[in-house]
Parts: sequence; structure tokens; C-alpha cells
Amino acid sequence: MKDISIVIINYNTAKYTLECVASVIKFTDKSLSYEIVVVDNNSKLEDFLHLEENFPKHAHVSLHRSVINTGFGGGNMFGAQFTNGTYILFLNNDAMLQNDCLSILHSYMEKHPKVGVTTAQNYDEHNKHVISFDHDKGIRKLLLGRSFLEKNWSKQFPKRKKEYTEPISVNFVNGAFMFFRRDIFEKVGGFDTNIFLYFEEMDICFRMRQHNYTSVLIPEAKILHYQGVSTGVSEAISKEGMLSHMYVIRKNYSYAKYLFIRMYYCLSFLIKPKKWFMLSLVWKGAHLSESLKQKQQIRF
Repeated sequence: MKDISIVIINYNTAKYTLECVASVIKFTDKSLSYEIVVVDNNSKLEDFLHLEENFPKHAHVSLHRSVINTGFGGGNMFGAQFTNGTYILFLNNDAMLQNDCLSILHSYMEKHPKVGVTTAQNYDEHNKHVISFDHDKGIRKLLLGRSFLEKNWSKQFPKRKKEYTEPISVNFVNGAFMFFRRDIFEKVGGFDTNIFLYFEEMDICFRMRQHNYTSVLIPEAKILHYQGVSTGVSEAISKEGMLSHMYVIRKNYSYAKYLFIRMYYCLSFLIKPKKWFMLSLVWKGAHLSESLKQKQQIRF
């Protein structure tokens, strides 16, 4: 059994995937036993072939191709079946290690058994600090805003834009780098594969809290995270984020809270012309039947 398993998803961005794998190999201490599992989430054939032809030839690095795009959670769960590490890191292919993150987080979690997941401090391609965690997107956050919450309930809602020097507990960590205690990841059921994109981290960190396990940012570990490479920005992607958010609220909280947030969005979108494209989606209940997941096709 390995100390750590790393799962990386590729979707039409082989260049970044190869760089990501190389960064893990470069920075990880050789005394640590680890494996890298790369999942190609049904990329275009030319991208997959580029990845396959340039893939590193190491016994502990493997490549697996899915015949359908299963999204973030589904792709990671597909990859997890090929792993056996005591800890499991789900790493975005556009996130590059900047130091020996694996050893740092492994050491921390060995000493803190009630921590379920940790993450590294994020920096962009210009070495500028960017957010590494977030607060649950509920009623208080929607009505009052992040800044108000961080100012008045700083312990529960630490400042996201601050560059930290000591570990700090947070609501949920950035999905680009999620270092789980494997037994806890399995205990809560892993990623919810009903979700195609976005809010998987809010959902799973909430479920871990129900079992009294915390989520922690470890700033000593550092990654470079290219912004927006893995998904891009479009109306379809924005709609997918809304679908996922409403699903997670409906799943984990009361129906009254779900209804309030849904009505809040309906009213706020009415006065925001740029958001009109999402109005009918929310009014109808933002059901997962509208998800991009339903439009995926088998492609060998």
C-alpha cells in the first residue's frame, strides 16, 4: 500500500497535465511512497494521443481513459478505483506543485487525526496569492456578503484573500488541491457523482463536518494554479454552477433554506440583465436534468 495516491483529470488540456505530473515527480521526496493516476475524461482524440505519446514511463504513474466525460466528481471517483494510498490527493491538472506539498501535508495529517482534508496555499502564474478556500454559500453569504462575514465572524469565516503563515480551519478547501485522509473520504461516500461541475468541495467538506472532521489550509505547502484553464467561462458553465449550488443546498440543508435561496436568485436576477439567461433555470427549480452531464456521449 502506498503512502499517497494522486488522481489527476485531463480534459483537452494535455499540456498542463504533463506539466502537473512532472511537478509532482520533481518536488516529492523520494522517501515517500506514492502513485499518480491520470484519468483522461474523454478528451478529443488528438489531445488524448498527445498525452499518451508524451506520458512519463514510470511504474508508479498510470493513464486511464474514460469513454464518457463524467465531470469532476465522476472523473475523480473513476480514478480513485485504481489507487490504494493511505491518503489520496485530487489534483487539478492546472495546479503545479511549488514545493514538497505531499510530504508537508502527510506529516501534518499524521499528527492531526481529526483533520479530514487539507489544501496548499494557491498562487497564480504571476506568483500572486489567490484564494485557497471558501465559505459555504448559504443565506448569510448571499445577503450579507463575504466581507461582512469575515469582518464580524472572523473565526468562522477567515479572510479568503489573506496570505496565511499558519494552518487555519475553513469551511471548504479549493477543489484544485484536496488532500484527503482516505478512510474518511470513503466513510462519507467520496464525491457525489450527481454533480457534474462545481460545489463538489462544499458538499464533501460539509459531509465530513457531520462526522466531526475538519478542513484545513496548510500555507507551508504551495502550488501554482493557472486560473480558469480547466473549465473556462461561458453561459453553459455558469448555468452548471447554479445547478450544482442549488442541488447541494437542497441535499444538505432544509427545504425552507433551499426555497429561500431559490427565490433570492429569482428576484436578484430580475434586476440584473446579464443574469437573465439563468432566470428560467432557477424559476423551474434548477433541476439536475438540465445538467451538461445529461448531454455527454460515449466516445472511444
